[in-house]
Amino acid sequence: MSDVIALASDHGAIDLRTQVRDHLAARGLETLDLGTHGPESVDYPDFAAVLAEALRDGRAARGILLCGTGIGISIAANRYPFLRAALVHDVTSARLCREHNDANVLVLGGRTTGPEVARDCVDTFLDTAFEGGRHARRVEKLGTPPAL
Repeated sequence: MSDVIALASDHGAIDLRTQVRDHLAARGLETLDLGTHGPESVDYPDFAAVLAEALRDGRAARGILLCGTGIGISIAANRYPFLRAALVHDVTSARLCREHNDANVLVLGGRTTGPEVARDCVDTFLDTAFEGGRHARRVEKLGTPPAL
């Protein structure tokens, strides 16, 4: 599996995505910037799909998604059973999404999260390991929803 971090956003989070990408580069990490690259209105589900494809294909190990609030793109990302996308607002939720949920995609809101908090969340997300144990059984169920 690649050590690359994939990033994607809609038009509502281009600035924060760029700042996150630059922060990752300053940490010495390789990124795969999947756009969007212009201010024109785009649909966030399309960018969740592009990131999902990059993780599925092994071009990236983890991902960071952003939209205006982070809500829409996290809903779109979690349609893919191999993604566990967690919308976070602080380092506590960034830490717990890794420890308890083994999240492989961090989601941030470009209009709701400042750059300093975003950098702290990114660092915590990347530096925190999954605890396993009692959480492993629950995480396994996330990728295989029960029949209704």
